[in-house]
Parts: sequence; C-alpha cells; structure tokens
Amino acid sequence: MTAMGRKAGVEKRILKLRSAIRHHDYLYYVKDAPEVADAEYDRLYHELEALEEAHPELLSPDSPTQRVAGQPLDSLPAVEHLAPLLSLDSDQAEASLRRFDERVRKGLGPDFPVEYVLEPKLDGASIELVYQDGVLVRAATRGDGSRGEGVTENVRTISAVPLRLRDGKPDPPPLLAVRGEVIMHSKPFEALNERLLAEGKEPFANPRNAAAGALRQLDPQLTAARPLDLYAYDVLFPSAPAELARAGIERQWQVLAALADWGLRVSTLVARGRTVEDVLAYHADMEARRDDLGLEIDGVVVKLDDLAAREKLGWTSRHPRWAFAYKFPPRKEITRILSIVPSVGRTGVVTPVAMMLPVEIGGVTVARATLHNREEVARKDVREGDRVRVQRAGDVIPQVIERIEEPDRERGPLWQMPPACPSCGTPLVERGPFTVCPNGFECPAQLVGRIVHFASRNALDIEGLGDEGAKLFVNEGLVHQLPDLFALKAERLVLLEGFAEKSANKLVENLKKAARTTLPRFLYGLGIPEVGSAVARDLARHFGSFARLRAASAEALQEVAGVGPRMAEQITAFFQNPKNGEILDQLLAQVEVAETAPVVTEAAAPKPYAGKKFVFTGTLAHLTRPRAKELVESLGARATGSVSKSTDYVVVGEEAGGKAEEAAKLGVRTLDEEEFLRLLAAEGIEVQTGAQSL
Repeated sequence: MTAMGRKAGVEKRILKLRSAIRHHDYLYYVKDAPEVADAEYDRLYHELEALEEAHPELLSPDSPTQRVAGQPLDSLPAVEHLAPLLSLDSDQAEASLRRFDERVRKGLGPDFPVEYVLEPKLDGASIELVYQDGVLVRAATRGDGSRGEGVTENVRTISAVPLRLRDGKPDPPPLLAVRGEVIMHSKPFEALNERLLAEGKEPFANPRNAAAGALRQLDPQLTAARPLDLYAYDVLFPSAPAELARAGIERQWQVLAALADWGLRVSTLVARGRTVEDVLAYHADMEARRDDLGLEIDGVVVKLDDLAAREKLGWTSRHPRWAFAYKFPPRKEITRILSIVPSVGRTGVVTPVAMMLPVEIGGVTVARATLHNREEVARKDVREGDRVRVQRAGDVIPQVIERIEEPDRERGPLWQMPPACPSCGTPLVERGPFTVCPNGFECPAQLVGRIVHFASRNALDIEGLGDEGAKLFVNEGLVHQLPDLFALKAERLVLLEGFAEKSANKLVENLKKAARTTLPRFLYGLGIPEVGSAVARDLARHFGSFARLRAASAEALQEVAGVGPRMAEQITAFFQNPKNGEILDQLLAQVEVAETAPVVTEAAAPKPYAGKKFVFTGTLAHLTRPRAKELVESLGARATGSVSKSTDYVVVGEEAGGKAEEAAKLGVRTLDEEEFLRLLAAEGIEVQTGAQSL
C-alpha cells in the first residue's frame, strides 16, 4: 500500500473513531443510556489519541480529544450576545401566576388554544453557546444580558457540551446560539466542598456559586477540575419564528426535542399543561421531588409553547411577556445553635451571628445565620444551645426564624452583646436597636469592609481588590488605613499567598489608575453613613468640591434635595470626627479628586417639582428605574420606595404590584408611563419612545 493510501486509511479510521465516540457521548450525556462499558469507550478514545498524535496534520478542533484545558488567560474578553439573554418575571405567589396566565390569554384572545411547556428552574449559571456550521466557536456568560464574558476555553472542558453538533431532524442551522444552564450536581458539589475543607480552604456556599466561579476561572485547568454539567433549554438565534418554522420548529416542545437531537442535554423533567391548575400540580410535584433530584432547582418555568404567539405578546425591556418563573417558597430546616458570636461590619454595626450544627437547606450546607441585632435576639429569645428553625431563600443570608421549645432541656444563659468591639476593643455604643463600634477607620474589621467598599464598582472601581485581598492586607499589616493601599508595592505582594508577579503588578497598576477619580465616586467610596451613590452624586453637584462639602454645616447640607436632618447630622459627624479627619487628609494626599461643576442654584432656576415625592412601581418600557428616578430628581423631586400620604405621584408601569393599590387607597395620584412621559416633556425632557434595544 502506498503512503498516500496508508494516510487515507488512517484518516478514515480517525473519522470513524470520532463518530463512534460522539455517538457514545450522546448516549451517555443526553440519553443516559450508554451502550458500551467504560473500558471499551476508553479503548476507542486512546486509539484516537494515538492516531492523532502520530498524524497531527489530521487533528481538528472539534475532535473529542480536544476537550482539554488550554493555557491560562490574562482576562476574560467581553462578548456581545447574538440575541439578548433576558431574565424572567418571577414570584412565589399563586396570585402572580394567575395574573400572568390572565395576561397571556388576554393578549392572545379568547379563542387561542393556550398551551404551556413546564420546565424545572435550574439554579446554576446561565450561558450562551454559539455553533458555526455545527462546531462550537464561542461560549459566554449572561453578563448584563447584552454582553457577557467569553468563557469558550472553559466550556470546552465540560463533557456534556458537544464540540460538534449531531445531524438531526431538523439539522442544526448554520449559525446557532443556544441558551443553557451550567450546574453542579449535588453529590459532586458535596465532594468538592469536602475536599476544600480538607485542604483548609473556604467551601462554596452553594452549587450555583461553585458553577459560576468555575466558569469564570482564568485558568481552564481549574475549570476542568470542577464537576460541571450543562442543560440546554432555548434557541436564542435564529430567533425569528419564521426561520425556525422553515426547519419544522414551531413550538418550545420541538425546540427541546431538536436540542436533544443535536447532542445537547435537556431536562427530562419537562411537561406540558393548559391551565393554571396544571402548572400548580407540576409545581407541587417538583417541590415534593426537589430533594431527590440530585441538582438544585428553585422553582418551575412556565413558557408559552407556540413560538409565533410569543412574538405577538412580545417583551418588556427586562423579560419576555410569555414566560414566568413560579418560585418555590423559602427552605426551612431545624438545627441547634452552638454559639452566638458578634460580627463587625463595614459601618461598625455589630451583628449577632448564630454558629450552628451544619444543616443542609436547598442543597447548601448552612452553618451560620444572622440574628440581626440585640433586640431581635431578645424578641426571639434564642440562646446558645437552643434548637431553632432556619430559613434560606435564594441569595439571602440564612436567618433564624424561631426557637423550638424543648421542655425537658435546661437552656443556656441569656445572650448579651459584649461591652467592647471584638475586633479592636473599643467600647461599643447603642444606637436604637443596633450596637455600633465607633472606632471607624481604626477598627480592623471595619477597615476590611471599608477597603472592599472603597474598591467597589460605584466607588474607585479597583479591579482585583476584593474581600480576600482586603483581609490579607490587613492581617499581614500592609494596610492600616485606606491611604496605605496606594503605597502597596508589587515586590511585597508577590510574597503573599495568591499573588503572582503578574497579578501583583496588575493590582498596583489598577491602584495608580484609581488614584485619579471623580468627586461622586470618592464620596461614595468613603462609606459615609447614609450616603449611597445617588446621594453622593447630589452632594457633588451641589457643592462642587470636596473641600466645600467637608466644611458644610448641617443646615447647608439640608439644602440638597433628599438630605434631611438625620442624614445631615450623620454627614457632619463623619467629617468632624478628628480621627476621620486625619485619614481624609492622608487620603487626599494620595488621591486626585476632580471637582464637579455645581448645578444652577434653585434661586437662579427654581425646580418645578421641588419637594414633590415620586414612587415607581412595575416595569417601564422606555426607561430603566434608575434613569426615571434621576430625571425626577433633576426636576427637584425625590424618588422614594414606599407609598404614603405624603407621596405626590405613583408612576405605574406594567405588572405593577401592591404600590398601585396602596396609592388608590390613599388617594395618591397615579400616572401611567405615557402620562409620566408627557409630564417630563412639559419640563423639556424628551425620552426616546421608539424601538428599544433589549
């Protein structure tokens, strides 16, 4: 046989092996019905590896052997999604589900045969997979829905993600974007946490965090070491129903079947229903089976099955009108309090935290829960040694709900807040129900929190400086006060655990960049009590410079819209504190704070809605909530979060909640979005109301 003939034979064998391995991957990961033993699969795989190694010119990126961890990245690239990855409208109230169903039926007309696809709501990390001519070319996290982080190399390590799609009925389109959920099953997650604990490392809070963290690793080898899985549940592109219909896909049920046919894993727990009662029954069934599924779900997703009908219902700026996430109620479990320890936060508030016998709640091992404040501890009468019921809901910190009576058990003594700060030893003071360490910048525990806040996105936005780094710098004595951050040297950082030469140099460079900032960012980063990002912006606009603000009296501060007597008192107390003053002087020697041009004074240009209060509820089609608040504040009004008799206007968007009803009860004037836009237009503020970018 000639050399050319031998090569042709090798190429034919390679193609046959790849096809066989992809087939067995499909049976294993999608159908859960393997045909061959692991040893036979390994034999095929190793034969393919050997042939590709001997003939590197025949290697292709979509070969099963290329599911390997690539080289570490410097950073994750920003990626524009082919189609928006919107969030879902969600609630755990049956009434909200019924309102969703009513809106769907009203929007489609009384004669339309409504049918829903019911899917478990997987609690993982949402992702976009892009296939070009059947080959995986890109994967990106959800990000803000329009842009995400490119994690292609990491996703290639997930065995359940096909590097090349199977031909099916229909065949996959030339350009295909799939939405899925990267998850970690319960048992592998528990094994991972056990390993981390054995290594003396911090365990993950839940499988979702573990999956999301693994996806965003800069080193794909770290991702490959995590037991990740993926379930696909939607086609993002092509998105037009007509394009999908030409391929014979007209319903969500057919979307799921096609995804499975192309080699992607889809949930086997999906069902169909026509009525709210069908949804309620499915929800109850999933909740009953929740603990036995082996993966985390936090509710069920209800989707209109008909793809063309979805187009008729459309989307808001944040979510589709044809889908709804019906969430499960919070998890509750029983455990025992081992001890109650005081924890010092960034603002000095000392929170009692219950350290408990570990208990699993919703697939997460919980060993600590907040008790809020000393009055809450007294009200619930919980003590060390008590048996308690604990609740966890989503990202909310676990909370002790109630104490469980044990008549035959002798209880421990009443718990009391310590007289001095457990971090710095300063005598604690009481402010209402809260206990506070007044030591501000001098308290190590507060300093860690202040560093994290100072480096946060709305403050100086110092990339690479988070909670772990802040603790490390304080514990190692490198940072005694905020100004010390700007004296950090790369040659010292590389000696610390977790820092390499590259990351150390990058952080020092980021600190240099952050040393030139704006007045609103600087004010927010200082963590002044009561001063959030919006108030920081208003103060900067009013006073123009840090020096003028620092010297302002409480009366002068109250001239700023939204600043009342209590807030003014807190701000002046912060600036008049001698210790704070020393730190601020040192900080200003390190940081260049640009002045802000003061706005035209109210005396020169009276604001038409000065003193008025607005409340926003529901979803606006043409404005985000922050932008709407910013606009009314520019007219002199205040945007508040709750409706009262002193409220002047309640702006009601789509799917408004109880605030609209409260306004009606109190006789407060309500505005729909069109009326609100007319109000703005009358004051010279025009809002674009054309097609919005989702």
